[in-house]
Amino acid sequence: MGGSRCEDRADGPNAAVAPPRRHLAARILRQLTDPLVALLLAAAVVTAALRDYPDTAVIVLVVLVNTAIGVVQEVRADRAIAALDRLAAPTARVARDGRDLVLPAAEVVRGDLVRVEAGDVVPADLLLTDVARLHLDESALTGESVPVARAAGEEASAGTVVVAGRATGTVVRTGASSALGRITTLVAATRPGATPLQRRLAALGRVLGLAAVALSGLVFAVGVLGGRPVVDMAVTAVSLVVAAVPESLPAVVTLALALGAHRMARSRAIPRRLHAVETLGSVTVLASDKTGTLTEGRMAVQEAVTGDGDRFGITGTGYAPHGDVRRHGEPVAVPDELRRLARAALLCNDAALAPPTEEQPGWTAVGDPLEAALVAFAARCGLDPEGSRAAWPRVAEAPFDADLRRMTTVHRSCDSRYLVVCKGAPESVLTAGLVDATAGEIAELTATAHRLAADGLRVLAVAAAVRDTPPADPAHPTGLRPVGLVAVGDPLRARAADIAERLDTAGVRLVLITGDHPATAAAIGGRLGLWQPGDPVVRGDEGDPADAPPRARVFARTQPDQKLDIIAGLQARGHVVAMTGDGVNDAPALRRADIGVAMGGGTEVARQAADLVLVDDDLSTVAAAIGEGRRIYDNIRRFLRYALAGGVAEIAVMLLGPLLGLAVPLLPAQILWINLLTHGVPGVALGAEPAEPGTLGRGPRSPAESVLGAGLGRDVLLTGGLIATVVLGAGWFAAAMDRPWQSVVFVVLGLSQLGVALAVRTRRPRGARDGNRALPLAVAVSALLQVAGVLFAPLRDLLGTAPLGPTDLLACAAVSVLPGLLLRAASRVARDQRPGFRVGRP
Repeated sequence: MGGSRCEDRADGPNAAVAPPRRHLAARILRQLTDPLVALLLAAAVVTAALRDYPDTAVIVLVVLVNTAIGVVQEVRADRAIAALDRLAAPTARVARDGRDLVLPAAEVVRGDLVRVEAGDVVPADLLLTDVARLHLDESALTGESVPVARAAGEEASAGTVVVAGRATGTVVRTGASSALGRITTLVAATRPGATPLQRRLAALGRVLGLAAVALSGLVFAVGVLGGRPVVDMAVTAVSLVVAAVPESLPAVVTLALALGAHRMARSRAIPRRLHAVETLGSVTVLASDKTGTLTEGRMAVQEAVTGDGDRFGITGTGYAPHGDVRRHGEPVAVPDELRRLARAALLCNDAALAPPTEEQPGWTAVGDPLEAALVAFAARCGLDPEGSRAAWPRVAEAPFDADLRRMTTVHRSCDSRYLVVCKGAPESVLTAGLVDATAGEIAELTATAHRLAADGLRVLAVAAAVRDTPPADPAHPTGLRPVGLVAVGDPLRARAADIAERLDTAGVRLVLITGDHPATAAAIGGRLGLWQPGDPVVRGDEGDPADAPPRARVFARTQPDQKLDIIAGLQARGHVVAMTGDGVNDAPALRRADIGVAMGGGTEVARQAADLVLVDDDLSTVAAAIGEGRRIYDNIRRFLRYALAGGVAEIAVMLLGPLLGLAVPLLPAQILWINLLTHGVPGVALGAEPAEPGTLGRGPRSPAESVLGAGLGRDVLLTGGLIATVVLGAGWFAAAMDRPWQSVVFVVLGLSQLGVALAVRTRRPRGARDGNRALPLAVAVSALLQVAGVLFAPLRDLLGTAPLGPTDLLACAAVSVLPGLLLRAASRVARDQRPGFRVGRP
């Protein structure tokens, strides 16, 4: 390597820049500073000081599990950068010192002369010097689904794929300075923010911590002023802190998210982050890429018009040579005129189709995707591509010319005559002289081509004629007859047309963001119901798309950094944004969005940057995932109503008991025992409740809404007050009857909370199977353990309880069911008065 090459080495290796390495200790510390986790650690210290080692072990285990999950989530960010390395070309053909060398792409430097041909990945940004019919697939960088022709003097961007032709170019930018490297920088600099649930739980942790300390301090003050020993009241106060904190909340959240992730995985949607499962339930805007997301990401002939003006629709999937020919929406036999058009398009063509293999389960294009679409079109019209080409061998050609915008081929027939075929842009083919047609025929076909182009399709005109002798100049044929038009596009996925309606029903606004032409974007938006004439199409090449009007739902000609601006603008307006995509150009936006959704068939970079991967590439799966996210959040709120109401009841009993003559309603050990039984397995089982009927029929919750909002805080206080009333009433009556009133308070308080767990369950249709059998079982086991606290002698010694007889226990059980029954009855009355009200509303 010469001196200049050494100087160019100062740019560094031609590779994606690795992110700064973060040490494990820093990752763990970041997780432990979460307010709720810090509160749990404090609770663990308290329980350890009280020698309640089982409770301490449970709390520590929950903290360890959640910390491990959080660390794993952070690691995924580094994988997104590593995926860019795998996308970059592993080797490059370089001319140095008069010799052609094959080098690792990382060793390419500025000034190198690089050669590329069909199938190669461009290793760095090149200034093209020698070009032969070069077509690049730039969809991974720009989102543009149609291959782009590049000429000498233009640039070829790193990470693009050569689909046809060949070229030589000088390296002008490498590594982080290249087109691929700039996206790498965006991905590395884009850090996902906290999810809505994480923000809500962090706020809840702060509120619960302050409230628990304040109320426990109040209990301590009341007890000391009432003459109780300071040490005893201090132990009681810290016990109430533990009781007021729902330490099983992280376990409930983790279980609910894990179950949701499992359900989603069965639906072919793989969450890469557990919190992404719940975040979907908060989504208010779904920003979707077009190519490969709403569309198949493959070119296909969608409509064909014969020379006599008959119009046909062509159906099929991808490049598979199977499909139907339709007229007015009904399948029809292929007429001769359409077959002639398909044969001409097949012959004037350099592409082929590759059948499925183990590595590629579907039919794939060999050569230019647009020409491969014409081959598939011919097969769908009943032609055998290989047989037709063998019957009409090519004897001369004029390759596609960027100036003429057409291609011409000459074929010899079995009777030694010659078929001349020309295909290209309608304005280049449907011209007087080249075609032998009247002005009216040309005008009619040209008008039809314009209408098809207005629908976002790429239109090609085809003309042909049989001659006795080959043309002298194939590049400038004359006297051909118009055979027809073919309209090629990236078809919508089979179920894409329904997705906007389903999302609208769920209160989620679908927004289309693409790098395609505005006409194509508007056409796709129209088919999805997102756009109609008069609506704006925001162009990224004509200003800042982040300043678009709020009602805009279609964005065209957007660059990767502009997608970030659009998402940031939506988030600034208070939206929770999900972004879907499949290309490298989508990776920064997938990271910036509240939740990134990648197509499983897309690039590895997009999959690594996303929070959710759709294995089947079916965007309608997102709607089902949104319902799953809402179910999870409902269950978290359901648990909070149950657990916090129990804490409110315990504090109320400790505060108000002395006013009713119950000097010390509960001992510290009794408080912790109730807390362990009620907040433990039954609370976790609540996280597995099935979805409420009509979950997708209601709008998303406000992103600004507190986790205790929408009446949940009120319900917690009312439920806690109801439990406390029943418990204090039972204790006062037992004291009046000279029964062991403290043990009665202990039993009724525990059983009442367990009854509430059953009352706040999901409403299910009459006769429907119980979707969560673990909850009744958990409640039954906890109830038996609660009663064992007054029946089993070792437990009585540990808890300081007195034995209760059968009559006392039956009375306690009868009283304990009252809160649950009243809540259930109130919920049913409210549901009858307000359609859609949910029993056990979380």
